[in-house]
Amino acid sequence: MEKPMKITALTPEELALLLSRASRKAISGQDVLAIARTAGIISAAGTINLIEYTAFLAREVSVGEN
Repeated sequence: MEKPMKITALTPEELALLLSRASRKAISGQDVLAIARTAGIISAAGTINLIEYTAFLAREVSVGEN
């Protein structure tokens, strides 16, 4: 049994795995980390909040649509 993941404190590799499974496309931890750095959402522990990550992506996609 896999240990439960805390969606508010995921490592880049854990988040990449979740996103890869959901999209059925390979997403690397390095890709996730680069986006999280751009967004400025990496915690002091080096983890990423999935909600903040998703919100950042949604804002990026919506830029120019309004």
